[in-house]
Amino acid sequence: MSTSTSPQDQTVADPPGGITGTVTDRLVEANERYAAAFTDPGMDARPVLHVAVVACMDARIDLHAALGLALGDCHTIRNAGGVVTDDVIRSLAISQRALGTRRVILIHHTNCGMQTITEDFRHDLEMEVGQRPPWAVEAFRDVDQDVRQSMARVRTSPFLPHRDDVRGFVFDVHSGALREIDPA
Repeated sequence: MSTSTSPQDQTVADPPGGITGTVTDRLVEANERYAAAFTDPGMDARPVLHVAVVACMDARIDLHAALGLALGDCHTIRNAGGVVTDDVIRSLAISQRALGTRRVILIHHTNCGMQTITEDFRHDLEMEVGQRPPWAVEAFRDVDQDVRQSMARVRTSPFLPHRDDVRGFVFDVHSGALREIDPA
């Protein structure tokens, strides 16, 4: 039996704010401080701007700051690469049909990790654990083309009633700027 700890459970010494313990402990302690000062904003689950943003999960992207969004403005759906997968369509269908969103913004970014792996990742997982993952990796080489593919997936989904206001962008992780991608 292994007694090693995973990186997320390792003790962190002298982090900002003087909190020590595991990363999860630090996050729970931060939530306790947050909850102590929390005031219910009295918001509905429906986004004020009627927009859903699909973006990469990359930790370098602060979507709310980058887009000038406030709490309650949008639905945010994040995954590896910001790729429109079946699960993203599921979330968008709920967002549109049950919670009133009407537009979709897709944001991929420069220097994405999904450009450095291949579908072999899935094969390697199967060899390691003895079971093939039921999902595709959705790796890509050309970020612009992957944004176009994601836009096409939203625009052609029969499950989404609002498919005409779909725009795609690439976020530059060095400058913070968005570059719009022509769907053609």
